[in-house]
Amino acid sequence: MDRTVEIGLRVNGERAMRRIEARMNLVDFLREELGLTGSHVGCEHGVCGACTVRVDGRIVRGCLMLAAQADGADVWTIEGLSDTGEIRDLQDAFVERNALQCGYCTPGMLLTLAELRERNPAASRQEIREFIAGNYCRCTGYEAIVDAFEMARVREGGPS
Repeated sequence: MDRTVEIGLRVNGERAMRRIEARMNLVDFLREELGLTGSHVGCEHGVCGACTVRVDGRIVRGCLMLAAQADGADVWTIEGLSDTGEIRDLQDAFVERNALQCGYCTPGMLLTLAELRERNPAASRQEIREFIAGNYCRCTGYEAIVDAFEMARVREGGPS
């Protein structure tokens, strides 16, 4: 019995078509099939946020979504958002505020904060903390991450 499927999707603006194992999750597809290793595999239970990617405009946990479910979707990874410059201000603020240390959580954290900026650009410190609660960081203690979001917001002319 053939347990493979053919999928076609757009990843970072480029068309990708592959025949893959039906049970392959999205983050493994991105890493193994396309060489996009910015999204990490952490807990494999959707809890840590290291595998966060954007699918059709919303962040998802790439370890919980099958690649076959993304057939026809528009997927963006940390590499694509970095290349477009969409998150450059957040990246710069992360460096300046020392909001990254080992860097393992950083791609997922940046995608999550980019979505928060879309949904609630004036988020309070508490709202920022709540929004990133599904992204584990074992190094920074989160304060610098919240500071970085606020710094990027102020630089864009948003509320301080």
